[in-house]
Amino acid sequence: MHSKATKAISTDGDSCSKKVPNDPIDQDDTLRSLLMIFAIFTCAFLAMLYLYLHSPTLSKSDASKVKLPKNLEDAKALGRVISNYKDDYYGYVLIAFVLTYIFLQSFAIPGSIFLSILSGFIFPFPLALFLVCLCSSLGATLCYILFSIVGRKLVKKYFPDRLINWKKQVENHEKDMLSYITFLRITPFLPNWFINITAPVLNVSIWPFFFGTFIGVAPPSFGFISAGVELYELSATGDAFSFKSVIVVVMSALISLLPVIFRKKLQKKLQ
Repeated sequence: MHSKATKAISTDGDSCSKKVPNDPIDQDDTLRSLLMIFAIFTCAFLAMLYLYLHSPTLSKSDASKVKLPKNLEDAKALGRVISNYKDDYYGYVLIAFVLTYIFLQSFAIPGSIFLSILSGFIFPFPLALFLVCLCSSLGATLCYILFSIVGRKLVKKYFPDRLINWKKQVENHEKDMLSYITFLRITPFLPNWFINITAPVLNVSIWPFFFGTFIGVAPPSFGFISAGVELYELSATGDAFSFKSVIVVVMSALISLLPVIFRKKLQKKLQ
């Protein structure tokens, strides 16, 4: 009995000694990954700050109109300032828009919807839609690459259950991954940030991921860009909201909500 007990204790001691060294390693890996992501984010943020600090300056009269609109007149005034600024510094506005959109998408920072509306205000509709799709896919792909390199262990540690559940879906759609990623981008089944950080962990190929995102973000973005186009027309003409403008905004909102309305039906169809 004594020998068995001694053996059991020694076995437990060995197992404990094997587990203890692993814990600090896991913690160190997690901390290292977090620090690397923070360092990359800091560099990107400083680059955006540099871009902002070196932006062409506005006149005092125009600068006073750059504020959160409280009424339609304020919105029109802000719209005219943005429009004039775009005409004078088109290249800078284009580069700033693209880099800002990619930055927000890469680090899952809220604000891309506002930029989608702004794109319809600043650019022609076809160009605005192309830029939104391109920037969304580039930003998502950069997030994919970032977590593929330094974030795999973070995803496995903080989202183990959700990762297992989505892994089954990915395996079921392995042969039509492009269609599946497109479907996920159109519908609100999974948050975009979750798709971006878990796709590399589940070995989703980068090309279906990129092109599926490019195609999938177009339908939801259509409504936001259309609203921006209509707002531009209002600020340019100086008219109040017409029946046409109300219809366009309402229809745009309904188009954006269609994936949510038919969520259950679409989910059953793809399962």
